Amino acid sequence: MKVVKVSGRNNKHKVFVYALSTCAWCKQTKKFLKENEIEHEYVDVDLCDEEDQEKVSKGILSKGGRLSYPAIIIDSKILINGFHVDKIKEALEI
Repeated sequence: MKVVKVSGRNNKHKVFVYALSTCAWCKQTKKFLKENEIEHEYVDVDLCDEEDQEKVSKGILSKGGRLSYPAIIIDSKILINGFHVDKIKEALEI
């Protein structure tokens, strides 16, 4: 699985994004994090092989999420499905 690391000055929280390479909301999420200098990692799930896609699906579902993208995981415990700026800001304390 190809994980992309994006460095940023704000690294108070561990942020991981499961995205789709063609999804407008996923692109908005990545752009928002980058513009706010939030250090994060992401995977474009649609570019992964079937086995990795299955692992991602199980991981998201195990955290109580649904299979929609983007799926943002903060500090390995908060899961936000979709691009909801207010929820993201609250979880990241920005």
